[in-house]
Amino acid sequence: MTQALAFLVRSPVTFAVMLIAGIGGTFQYGYNVVVLNAPSSIIKELVNKTCQKRYGIFLEPEGVTMIWSFIVSIFSLGGIIGSFLSGRLPVIYGRKKALMFNSFVAVAGAVLMFFSKTAMSWEMIIFGRLLYGINAGLGFTCHAMYVTECVPKRLRGMGGASVAFFIAIGRFFGQLLGFSELLGSEERWPWLVAFSGVVGVLQLLTLPFMPESPQYLLLDLGDRKGSEKAMKQLWGKHNYAMEMEEMLQQKANIQGVSHKGPVELLCDKSVRWQLLSIIVIYSSLQLCGINAVYLYSFDVFRALGMQPSQQRYATLGTSICEVMASTICTMVIENAGRKVLLTGGYLAMGVTLSFLTITLHMQDYDSWVPYCSMVFIFMYIIIFCCGPGATAAVLPAEIFNQYYKAPAFTISCSLSWFGLFVIGMVFPHAVEHLGEYCFIIFIISCIFAGGFVWFHVPETKNRTIMEISEDFKRMHKMAGVKGAGQLVLDETWTVKATKL
Repeated sequence: MTQALAFLVRSPVTFAVMLIAGIGGTFQYGYNVVVLNAPSSIIKELVNKTCQKRYGIFLEPEGVTMIWSFIVSIFSLGGIIGSFLSGRLPVIYGRKKALMFNSFVAVAGAVLMFFSKTAMSWEMIIFGRLLYGINAGLGFTCHAMYVTECVPKRLRGMGGASVAFFIAIGRFFGQLLGFSELLGSEERWPWLVAFSGVVGVLQLLTLPFMPESPQYLLLDLGDRKGSEKAMKQLWGKHNYAMEMEEMLQQKANIQGVSHKGPVELLCDKSVRWQLLSIIVIYSSLQLCGINAVYLYSFDVFRALGMQPSQQRYATLGTSICEVMASTICTMVIENAGRKVLLTGGYLAMGVTLSFLTITLHMQDYDSWVPYCSMVFIFMYIIIFCCGPGATAAVLPAEIFNQYYKAPAFTISCSLSWFGLFVIGMVFPHAVEHLGEYCFIIFIISCIFAGGFVWFHVPETKNRTIMEISEDFKRMHKMAGVKGAGQLVLDETWTVKATKL
Protein backbone atom coordinates (compact mmCIF):
# COMPACT_ATOMS: atom_id res chain seq x y z
CA MET A 1 0.00 0.00 0.00
CA THR A 2 2.78 2.42 0.94
CA GLN A 3 4.60 1.64 -2.30
CA ALA A 4 1.49 2.37 -4.41
CA LEU A 5 0.74 5.64 -2.63
CA ALA A 6 4.36 6.77 -2.88
CA PHE A 7 4.38 6.09 -6.61
CA LEU A 8 1.17 8.06 -7.19
CA VAL A 9 2.57 11.00 -5.22
CA ARG A 10 5.74 10.99 -7.34
CA SER A 11 3.80 10.47 -10.58
CA PRO A 12 0.83 12.88 -10.65
CA VAL A 13 0.25 12.30 -14.38
CA THR A 14 -0.42 8.61 -13.74
CA PHE A 15 -2.91 9.55 -11.02
CA ALA A 16 -4.57 12.01 -13.43
CA VAL A 17 -4.83 9.29 -16.10
CA MET A 18 -6.51 6.92 -13.63
CA LEU A 19 -8.92 9.64 -12.52
CA ILE A 20 -9.84 10.96 -15.98
CA ALA A 21 -10.13 7.51 -17.55
CA GLY A 22 -12.24 6.37 -14.59
CA ILE A 23 -14.83 9.15 -14.65
CA GLY A 24 -15.44 8.64 -18.35
CA GLY A 25 -15.01 4.86 -18.17
CA THR A 26 -16.55 2.52 -15.62
CA PHE A 27 -18.04 5.39 -13.59
CA GLN A 28 -20.64 5.61 -16.36
CA TYR A 29 -21.50 1.92 -15.97
CA GLY A 30 -21.96 2.14 -12.19
CA TYR A 31 -23.98 5.33 -12.46
CA ASN A 32 -26.38 4.16 -15.16
CA VAL A 33 -27.02 0.78 -13.54
CA VAL A 34 -28.80 2.48 -10.60
CA VAL A 35 -29.81 5.93 -11.86
CA LEU A 36 -33.33 4.93 -12.97
CA ASN A 37 -34.32 3.64 -9.53
CA ALA A 38 -35.27 7.07 -8.19
CA PRO A 39 -37.32 8.45 -11.13
CA SER A 40 -38.92 5.10 -12.07
CA SER A 41 -42.46 6.10 -11.06
CA ILE A 42 -42.06 9.50 -12.76
CA ILE A 43 -40.90 7.94 -16.03
CA LYS A 44 -43.75 5.39 -15.93
CA GLU A 45 -46.18 8.28 -15.57
CA LEU A 46 -44.51 10.00 -18.54
CA VAL A 47 -45.03 6.84 -20.62
CA ASN A 48 -48.74 6.84 -19.84
CA LYS A 49 -49.18 10.56 -20.45
CA THR A 50 -47.37 10.27 -23.79
CA CYS A 51 -49.66 7.47 -24.97
CA GLN A 52 -52.74 9.40 -23.85
CA LYS A 53 -51.68 12.58 -25.62
CA ARG A 54 -50.38 10.92 -28.79
CA TYR A 55 -52.78 8.02 -29.27
CA GLY A 56 -55.63 8.69 -26.85
CA ILE A 57 -54.85 5.38 -25.11
CA PHE A 58 -54.62 4.86 -21.35
CA LEU A 59 -52.18 2.03 -20.73
CA GLU A 60 -52.96 -0.69 -18.23
CA PRO A 61 -50.28 -1.38 -15.57
CA GLU A 62 -49.09 -4.40 -17.58
CA GLY A 63 -48.45 -2.22 -20.64
CA VAL A 64 -46.53 0.37 -18.64
CA THR A 65 -44.46 -2.38 -16.98
CA MET A 66 -43.60 -3.89 -20.37
CA ILE A 67 -42.32 -0.55 -21.72
CA TRP A 68 -40.45 0.14 -18.48
CA SER A 69 -38.80 -3.29 -18.59
CA PHE A 70 -37.64 -2.56 -22.14
CA ILE A 71 -36.20 0.79 -21.03
CA VAL A 72 -34.22 -0.96 -18.30
CA SER A 73 -33.09 -4.03 -20.26
CA ILE A 74 -32.00 -2.21 -23.44
CA PHE A 75 -29.04 -0.91 -21.41
CA SER A 76 -27.65 -4.48 -21.39
CA LEU A 77 -28.17 -4.79 -25.15
CA GLY A 78 -26.19 -1.59 -25.63
CA GLY A 79 -23.48 -2.99 -23.36
CA ILE A 80 -23.10 -6.06 -25.59
CA ILE A 81 -22.84 -3.82 -28.68
CA GLY A 82 -20.22 -1.69 -26.92
CA SER A 83 -18.25 -4.78 -25.96
CA PHE A 84 -18.06 -5.89 -29.59
CA LEU A 85 -16.99 -2.40 -30.66
CA SER A 86 -14.22 -2.55 -28.08
CA GLY A 87 -12.58 -5.32 -30.06
CA ARG A 88 -11.63 -2.91 -32.86
CA LEU A 89 -11.77 0.77 -31.83
CA PRO A 90 -8.96 0.68 -29.19
CA VAL A 91 -6.77 -1.24 -31.66
CA ILE A 92 -7.36 0.98 -34.69
CA TYR A 93 -7.45 4.41 -33.02
CA GLY A 94 -5.69 3.79 -29.72
CA ARG A 95 -6.93 3.60 -26.14
CA LYS A 96 -7.13 7.34 -25.56
CA LYS A 97 -8.98 8.22 -28.77
CA ALA A 98 -11.42 5.34 -28.22
CA LEU A 99 -12.23 6.74 -24.77
CA MET A 100 -12.78 10.18 -26.28
CA PHE A 101 -15.09 8.77 -28.94
CA ASN A 102 -16.94 6.96 -26.17
CA SER A 103 -17.53 10.25 -24.38
CA PHE A 104 -19.29 11.61 -27.46
CA VAL A 105 -21.63 8.61 -27.24
CA ALA A 106 -22.40 9.51 -23.61
CA VAL A 107 -23.08 13.14 -24.53
CA ALA A 108 -25.45 12.07 -27.34
CA GLY A 109 -27.32 9.79 -24.94
CA ALA A 110 -27.54 12.57 -22.36
CA VAL A 111 -29.07 14.99 -24.89
CA LEU A 112 -31.81 12.47 -25.71
CA MET A 113 -32.49 11.76 -22.04
CA PHE A 114 -32.55 15.42 -21.03
CA PHE A 115 -35.07 16.53 -23.67
CA SER A 116 -37.31 13.45 -23.36
CA LYS A 117 -39.54 15.18 -20.81
CA THR A 118 -39.93 18.33 -22.94
CA ALA A 119 -40.65 16.28 -26.07
CA MET A 120 -42.98 13.93 -24.15
CA SER A 121 -41.17 10.97 -25.71
CA TRP A 122 -40.32 7.75 -23.92
CA GLU A 123 -38.74 6.58 -27.19
CA MET A 124 -35.99 9.14 -26.61
CA ILE A 125 -35.37 7.55 -23.22
CA ILE A 126 -35.05 4.13 -24.87
CA PHE A 127 -32.52 5.37 -27.45
CA GLY A 128 -30.68 7.31 -24.75
CA ARG A 129 -30.43 4.17 -22.61
CA LEU A 130 -29.17 2.22 -25.62
CA LEU A 131 -26.40 4.79 -26.15
CA TYR A 132 -25.57 4.71 -22.45
CA GLY A 133 -25.23 0.92 -22.69
CA ILE A 134 -22.89 1.22 -25.68
CA ASN A 135 -20.91 3.79 -23.73
CA ALA A 136 -20.66 1.48 -20.69
CA GLY A 137 -19.68 -1.59 -22.74
CA LEU A 138 -16.99 0.22 -24.71
CA GLY A 139 -15.87 2.24 -21.70
CA PHE A 140 -15.11 -0.80 -19.55
CA THR A 141 -12.65 -2.27 -22.04
CA CYS A 142 -11.02 1.02 -23.04
CA HIS A 143 -10.69 2.10 -19.41
CA ALA A 144 -9.18 -1.23 -18.29
CA MET A 145 -6.74 -1.44 -21.22
CA TYR A 146 -5.65 2.20 -20.98
CA VAL A 147 -5.05 2.26 -17.24
CA THR A 148 -3.32 -1.14 -16.96
CA GLU A 149 -0.97 -0.13 -19.80
CA CYS A 150 -0.16 3.26 -18.26
CA VAL A 151 1.16 1.93 -14.93
CA PRO A 152 4.39 -0.02 -14.26
CA LYS A 153 4.17 -3.80 -14.12
CA ARG A 154 4.48 -3.86 -10.33
CA LEU A 155 1.35 -1.66 -10.01
CA ARG A 156 -0.69 -3.28 -12.79
CA GLY A 157 -3.09 -4.78 -10.26
CA MET A 158 -3.75 -1.38 -8.70
CA GLY A 159 -4.62 -0.02 -12.14
CA GLY A 160 -7.03 -2.88 -12.75
CA ALA A 161 -8.62 -2.55 -9.30
CA SER A 162 -9.30 1.13 -10.01
CA VAL A 163 -11.74 -0.05 -12.71
CA ALA A 164 -13.96 -1.60 -10.01
CA PHE A 165 -13.40 1.42 -7.76
CA PHE A 166 -14.98 3.76 -10.30
CA ILE A 167 -17.93 1.38 -10.77
CA ALA A 168 -18.54 1.72 -7.02
CA ILE A 169 -18.14 5.50 -7.18
CA GLY A 170 -20.61 5.68 -10.07
CA ARG A 171 -23.14 3.56 -8.20
CA PHE A 172 -22.75 5.76 -5.12
CA PHE A 173 -23.32 8.99 -7.05
CA GLY A 174 -26.27 7.48 -8.92
CA GLN A 175 -28.00 6.70 -5.62
CA LEU A 176 -26.97 9.93 -3.90
CA LEU A 177 -28.06 12.27 -6.70
CA GLY A 178 -31.30 10.29 -6.96
CA PHE A 179 -32.49 11.64 -3.60
CA SER A 180 -35.55 13.83 -4.10
CA GLU A 181 -33.76 16.64 -2.27
CA LEU A 182 -31.11 16.67 -5.01
CA LEU A 183 -31.96 15.59 -8.59
CA GLY A 184 -34.55 12.86 -8.04
CA SER A 185 -37.58 15.15 -7.96
CA GLU A 186 -40.25 15.46 -10.66
CA GLU A 187 -38.81 18.80 -11.78
CA ARG A 188 -35.13 17.88 -11.80
CA TRP A 189 -35.06 14.23 -12.93
CA PRO A 190 -33.97 15.13 -16.52
CA TRP A 191 -30.76 16.50 -15.01
CA LEU A 192 -30.31 13.26 -13.10
CA VAL A 193 -30.54 10.99 -16.15
CA ALA A 194 -28.43 13.40 -18.24
CA PHE A 195 -25.59 13.69 -15.71
CA SER A 196 -23.51 11.18 -17.70
CA GLY A 197 -23.23 13.81 -20.43
CA VAL A 198 -21.62 16.23 -17.98
CA VAL A 199 -19.09 13.54 -17.07
CA GLY A 200 -18.46 12.87 -20.76
CA VAL A 201 -17.78 16.55 -21.45
CA LEU A 202 -15.39 16.66 -18.48
CA GLN A 203 -13.40 13.78 -19.94
CA LEU A 204 -13.36 15.36 -23.40
CA LEU A 205 -11.88 18.54 -21.95
CA THR A 206 -9.12 16.81 -19.97
CA LEU A 207 -8.15 13.55 -21.70
CA PRO A 208 -6.41 15.21 -24.72
CA PHE A 209 -3.69 16.45 -22.34
CA MET A 210 -2.87 12.90 -21.23
CA PRO A 211 -0.36 10.63 -23.05
CA GLU A 212 -1.33 7.57 -25.05
CA SER A 213 -0.63 4.12 -23.64
CA PRO A 214 3.14 3.32 -23.92
CA GLN A 215 2.35 -0.29 -24.84
CA TYR A 216 0.04 0.75 -27.66
CA LEU A 217 2.61 3.19 -29.03
CA LEU A 218 5.40 0.59 -29.09
CA LEU A 219 3.66 -2.73 -29.75
CA ASP A 220 0.93 -1.53 -32.10
CA LEU A 221 2.45 1.53 -33.79
CA GLY A 222 6.15 0.65 -33.45
CA ASP A 223 6.87 4.13 -32.06
CA ARG A 224 9.66 3.56 -29.55
CA LYS A 225 10.45 7.26 -29.06
CA GLY A 226 6.80 8.05 -28.49
CA SER A 227 6.53 5.17 -26.02
CA GLU A 228 9.58 6.35 -24.06
CA LYS A 229 8.23 9.89 -24.01
CA ALA A 230 4.87 8.66 -22.71
CA MET A 231 6.54 6.59 -19.97
CA LYS A 232 8.66 9.54 -18.92
CA GLN A 233 5.58 11.76 -18.80
CA LEU A 234 3.60 9.15 -16.86
CA TRP A 235 6.21 7.87 -14.43
CA GLY A 236 8.57 10.81 -14.02
CA LYS A 237 11.91 9.73 -12.56
CA HIS A 238 10.86 6.10 -12.28
CA ASN A 239 13.34 3.75 -13.98
CA TYR A 240 11.39 2.30 -16.90
CA ALA A 241 14.28 0.48 -18.63
CA MET A 242 13.01 -2.94 -17.48
CA GLU A 243 9.48 -2.26 -18.77
CA MET A 244 10.90 -1.14 -22.11
CA GLU A 245 13.08 -4.27 -22.35
CA GLU A 246 10.13 -6.56 -21.65
CA MET A 247 7.95 -4.78 -24.22
CA LEU A 248 10.70 -5.08 -26.82
CA GLN A 249 10.92 -8.81 -26.08
CA GLN A 250 7.17 -9.14 -26.52
CA LYS A 251 7.34 -7.13 -29.74
CA ALA A 252 10.00 -9.49 -31.06
CA ASN A 253 7.75 -12.47 -30.32
CA ILE A 254 4.73 -11.00 -32.11
CA GLN A 255 6.67 -9.48 -35.00
CA GLY A 256 4.73 -9.89 -38.23
CA VAL A 257 1.59 -11.19 -36.50
CA SER A 258 -1.56 -9.15 -37.08
CA HIS A 259 -4.21 -8.44 -34.47
CA LYS A 260 -6.71 -11.22 -33.94
CA GLY A 261 -10.46 -11.23 -33.55
CA PRO A 262 -12.77 -13.03 -31.09
CA VAL A 263 -13.34 -15.95 -33.49
CA GLU A 264 -9.60 -16.53 -33.88
CA LEU A 265 -9.18 -16.39 -30.11
CA LEU A 266 -11.93 -18.97 -29.65
CA CYS A 267 -10.25 -21.29 -32.18
CA ASP A 268 -6.65 -20.98 -30.93
CA LYS A 269 -5.91 -24.08 -28.82
CA SER A 270 -2.64 -22.61 -27.53
CA VAL A 271 -4.55 -20.11 -25.36
CA ARG A 272 -7.36 -22.51 -24.45
CA TRP A 273 -6.82 -22.31 -20.70
CA GLN A 274 -6.39 -18.53 -20.70
CA LEU A 275 -9.71 -18.30 -22.56
CA LEU A 276 -11.44 -20.72 -20.18
CA SER A 277 -10.12 -18.70 -17.26
CA ILE A 278 -11.72 -15.45 -18.34
CA ILE A 279 -14.93 -17.25 -19.35
CA VAL A 280 -15.31 -18.80 -15.89
CA ILE A 281 -14.26 -15.69 -13.97
CA TYR A 282 -16.33 -13.17 -15.91
CA SER A 283 -19.40 -15.43 -16.02
CA SER A 284 -19.11 -15.88 -12.27
CA LEU A 285 -19.17 -12.11 -11.75
CA GLN A 286 -22.89 -12.30 -12.49
CA LEU A 287 -23.56 -15.90 -11.43
CA CYS A 288 -22.07 -15.27 -7.98
CA GLY A 289 -25.36 -13.57 -7.02
CA ILE A 290 -24.26 -9.98 -6.42
CA ASN A 291 -27.38 -8.52 -8.05
CA ALA A 292 -29.57 -11.04 -6.24
CA VAL A 293 -28.13 -9.90 -2.91
CA TYR A 294 -28.92 -6.28 -3.76
CA LEU A 295 -32.49 -7.26 -4.60
CA TYR A 296 -32.94 -9.18 -1.34
CA SER A 297 -31.49 -6.29 0.68
CA PHE A 298 -34.79 -4.41 0.27
CA ASP A 299 -36.71 -7.34 1.80
CA VAL A 300 -34.28 -7.41 4.72
CA PHE A 301 -34.56 -3.67 5.27
CA ARG A 302 -38.36 -3.95 5.29
CA ALA A 303 -38.15 -6.81 7.81
CA LEU A 304 -36.14 -4.49 10.05
CA GLY A 305 -39.07 -2.07 10.04
CA MET A 306 -37.50 0.53 7.76
CA GLN A 307 -39.92 2.78 5.93
CA PRO A 308 -39.41 3.29 2.16
CA SER A 309 -38.05 6.77 2.87
CA GLN A 310 -35.41 5.23 5.17
CA GLN A 311 -34.46 2.35 2.87
CA ARG A 312 -32.71 4.72 0.49
CA TYR A 313 -30.17 5.54 3.22
CA ALA A 314 -29.55 1.86 3.89
CA THR A 315 -29.10 1.27 0.15
CA LEU A 316 -26.68 4.20 0.02
CA GLY A 317 -24.81 2.48 2.84
CA THR A 318 -24.23 -0.57 0.61
CA SER A 319 -22.65 1.72 -1.99
CA ILE A 320 -20.41 3.28 0.66
CA CYS A 321 -19.29 -0.24 1.58
CA GLU A 322 -18.48 -0.87 -2.09
CA VAL A 323 -16.39 2.29 -2.32
CA MET A 324 -14.47 1.53 0.88
CA ALA A 325 -13.83 -2.11 -0.07
CA SER A 326 -12.72 -1.16 -3.60
CA THR A 327 -10.38 1.45 -2.17
CA ILE A 328 -8.80 -1.10 0.17
CA CYS A 329 -8.41 -3.63 -2.66
CA THR A 330 -6.75 -0.99 -4.87
CA MET A 331 -4.13 -0.48 -2.17
CA VAL A 332 -3.48 -4.14 -1.21
CA ILE A 333 -3.89 -6.06 -4.47
CA GLU A 334 -0.18 -5.88 -5.29
CA ASN A 335 0.73 -7.46 -1.95
CA ALA A 336 -2.03 -10.07 -1.79
CA GLY A 337 -1.88 -11.20 -5.42
CA ARG A 338 -4.67 -11.94 -7.89
CA LYS A 339 -5.00 -15.67 -7.28
CA VAL A 340 -5.45 -15.32 -3.51
CA LEU A 341 -8.06 -12.58 -3.86
CA LEU A 342 -10.00 -14.47 -6.53
CA THR A 343 -9.92 -17.90 -4.86
CA GLY A 344 -10.44 -16.63 -1.33
CA GLY A 345 -13.07 -14.16 -2.49
CA TYR A 346 -15.22 -16.71 -4.29
CA LEU A 347 -15.02 -19.28 -1.48
CA ALA A 348 -15.76 -16.66 1.20
CA MET A 349 -18.72 -15.42 -0.86
CA GLY A 350 -20.06 -18.98 -1.03
CA VAL A 351 -19.82 -19.36 2.76
CA THR A 352 -21.44 -15.96 3.35
CA LEU A 353 -24.31 -16.79 0.99
CA SER A 354 -24.86 -20.04 2.89
CA PHE A 355 -25.29 -18.18 6.18
CA LEU A 356 -27.46 -15.55 4.45
CA THR A 357 -29.75 -18.31 3.13
CA ILE A 358 -30.13 -19.72 6.65
CA THR A 359 -30.95 -16.34 8.20
CA LEU A 360 -33.41 -15.50 5.42
CA HIS A 361 -35.18 -18.80 6.06
CA MET A 362 -35.36 -17.92 9.77
CA GLN A 363 -36.40 -14.32 9.11
CA ASP A 364 -39.55 -14.57 11.24
CA TYR A 365 -37.91 -16.63 13.98
CA ASP A 366 -36.91 -13.67 16.14
CA SER A 367 -36.41 -9.91 15.88
CA TRP A 368 -32.60 -10.20 15.82
CA VAL A 369 -32.45 -12.51 12.77
CA PRO A 370 -32.98 -9.75 10.14
CA TYR A 371 -30.00 -7.92 11.66
CA CYS A 372 -27.88 -11.02 11.03
CA SER A 373 -29.09 -11.05 7.42
CA MET A 374 -28.10 -7.42 7.06
CA VAL A 375 -24.62 -8.17 8.42
CA PHE A 376 -24.17 -11.00 5.93
CA ILE A 377 -25.34 -8.77 3.07
CA PHE A 378 -22.76 -6.14 3.90
CA MET A 379 -20.08 -8.82 4.41
CA TYR A 380 -20.89 -10.31 1.02
CA ILE A 381 -20.66 -6.94 -0.75
CA ILE A 382 -17.33 -6.16 0.92
CA ILE A 383 -15.88 -9.58 -0.01
CA PHE A 384 -17.06 -9.23 -3.61
CA CYS A 385 -15.53 -5.77 -3.99
CA CYS A 386 -12.24 -6.77 -2.34
CA GLY A 387 -11.98 -10.00 -4.32
CA PRO A 388 -13.46 -10.92 -7.72
CA GLY A 389 -15.16 -7.56 -8.35
CA ALA A 390 -11.87 -5.65 -8.26
CA THR A 391 -9.44 -8.33 -9.42
CA ALA A 392 -11.14 -9.66 -12.55
CA ALA A 393 -10.72 -6.42 -14.51
CA VAL A 394 -6.94 -6.79 -14.81
CA LEU A 395 -6.81 -10.45 -15.91
CA PRO A 396 -7.43 -10.16 -19.68
CA ALA A 397 -4.69 -7.53 -19.86
CA GLU A 398 -2.26 -9.75 -17.97
CA ILE A 399 -2.75 -13.23 -19.42
CA PHE A 400 -3.07 -12.30 -23.11
CA ASN A 401 -0.50 -10.68 -25.33
CA GLN A 402 -1.06 -7.45 -27.26
CA TYR A 403 -2.89 -8.79 -30.30
CA TYR A 404 -5.27 -11.00 -28.27
CA LYS A 405 -5.93 -8.46 -25.52
CA ALA A 406 -8.81 -6.60 -27.20
CA PRO A 407 -10.75 -9.74 -28.29
CA ALA A 408 -10.20 -11.19 -24.79
CA PHE A 409 -11.91 -8.14 -23.29
CA THR A 410 -14.63 -8.38 -25.94
CA ILE A 411 -15.47 -11.98 -25.03
CA SER A 412 -15.21 -11.50 -21.26
CA CYS A 413 -17.28 -8.29 -21.15
CA SER A 414 -19.90 -9.71 -23.52
CA LEU A 415 -20.29 -12.67 -21.18
CA SER A 416 -20.68 -10.34 -18.22
CA TRP A 417 -23.33 -8.25 -20.01
CA PHE A 418 -25.16 -11.35 -21.21
CA GLY A 419 -25.08 -12.72 -17.67
CA LEU A 420 -26.53 -9.46 -16.35
CA PHE A 421 -29.36 -9.72 -18.88
CA VAL A 422 -30.08 -13.37 -18.06
CA ILE A 423 -30.05 -12.76 -14.30
CA GLY A 424 -32.42 -9.83 -14.77
CA MET A 425 -34.83 -12.00 -16.76
CA VAL A 426 -34.58 -15.29 -14.84
CA PHE A 427 -33.90 -14.33 -11.23
CA PRO A 428 -37.37 -12.89 -10.43
CA HIS A 429 -38.91 -16.22 -11.49
CA ALA A 430 -36.34 -18.13 -9.45
CA VAL A 431 -37.23 -16.07 -6.38
CA GLU A 432 -40.92 -16.73 -6.98
CA HIS A 433 -40.46 -20.51 -7.07
CA LEU A 434 -37.44 -21.06 -4.80
CA GLY A 435 -37.59 -18.14 -2.37
CA GLU A 436 -34.42 -17.71 -0.34
CA TYR A 437 -33.18 -21.12 -1.60
CA CYS A 438 -32.40 -19.51 -4.97
CA PHE A 439 -29.02 -18.61 -3.46
CA ILE A 440 -28.01 -22.28 -3.62
CA ILE A 441 -27.39 -21.80 -7.36
CA PHE A 442 -25.01 -18.93 -6.61
CA ILE A 443 -23.28 -20.83 -3.81
CA ILE A 444 -22.44 -23.64 -6.25
CA SER A 445 -21.20 -21.09 -8.80
CA CYS A 446 -18.91 -19.40 -6.24
CA ILE A 447 -17.40 -22.70 -5.07
CA PHE A 448 -16.82 -23.85 -8.65
CA ALA A 449 -15.19 -20.55 -9.65
CA GLY A 450 -12.95 -20.55 -6.57
CA GLY A 451 -11.82 -24.13 -7.22
CA PHE A 452 -11.21 -23.43 -10.91
CA VAL A 453 -8.98 -20.44 -10.18
CA TRP A 454 -7.00 -22.36 -7.56
CA PHE A 455 -6.25 -25.32 -9.81
CA HIS A 456 -6.08 -23.74 -13.27
CA VAL A 457 -4.99 -20.07 -13.03
CA PRO A 458 -1.40 -19.12 -12.11
CA GLU A 459 -0.45 -16.05 -10.10
CA THR A 460 0.11 -13.06 -12.42
CA LYS A 461 1.47 -10.51 -9.95
CA ASN A 462 4.76 -8.94 -11.10
CA ARG A 463 5.07 -11.41 -13.97
CA THR A 464 5.56 -10.81 -17.67
CA ILE A 465 3.24 -12.18 -20.34
CA MET A 466 5.92 -14.69 -21.34
CA GLU A 467 6.27 -15.98 -17.79
CA ILE A 468 2.49 -16.21 -17.37
CA SER A 469 2.13 -18.07 -20.68
CA GLU A 470 4.82 -20.54 -19.61
CA ASP A 471 3.02 -21.04 -16.27
CA PHE A 472 -0.24 -21.85 -18.06
CA LYS A 473 1.58 -24.31 -20.29
CA ARG A 474 3.33 -25.93 -17.34
CA MET A 475 0.12 -26.20 -15.26
CA HIS A 476 -1.77 -27.91 -18.06
CA LYS A 477 1.09 -29.85 -19.71
CA MET A 478 0.76 -28.00 -22.99
CA ALA A 479 4.33 -28.68 -24.08
CA GLY A 480 4.67 -28.84 -27.83
CA VAL A 481 1.49 -26.80 -28.45
CA LYS A 482 2.39 -23.75 -30.45
CA GLY A 483 0.03 -21.19 -31.85
CA ALA A 484 -0.39 -17.55 -32.65
CA GLY A 485 -1.48 -16.68 -29.14
CA GLN A 486 1.17 -18.64 -27.21
CA LEU A 487 4.48 -17.00 -26.51
CA VAL A 488 6.91 -19.91 -26.75
CA LEU A 489 10.60 -19.59 -26.04
CA ASP A 490 12.61 -21.07 -28.86
CA GLU A 491 15.46 -23.40 -27.98
CA THR A 492 17.96 -21.40 -30.03
CA TRP A 493 17.72 -18.25 -27.92
CA THR A 494 16.89 -17.26 -24.39
CA VAL A 495 14.97 -14.39 -22.90
CA LYS A 496 16.01 -12.59 -19.80
CA ALA A 497 12.89 -12.14 -17.66
CA THR A 498 13.07 -9.34 -15.16
CA LYS A 499 11.05 -8.59 -12.08
CA LEU A 500 10.65 -5.37 -10.20
